[in-house]
Amino acid sequence: MSYITKVIVGLAATLLVAIFVFGLAHSIATGFAGFKGGLPFIVITMIVMGMAFFDYWDECVRRKK
Repeated sequence: MSYITKVIVGLAATLLVAIFVFGLAHSIATGFAGFKGGLPFIVITMIVMGMAFFDYWDECVRRKK
């Protein structure tokens, strides 16, 4: 795959996952669980999405020698 294709497809996929997971975290935190009940899921979500964006940068954006 070309560099531009990897960047565009990787960004689109990472953003779609982020929208889904953050929407899920929002619905848990505002629903029956409340903020305190949803807080562990929110923390886990932030850590996992940080790893996902780092992997996107590492695999698609960074130029390897």
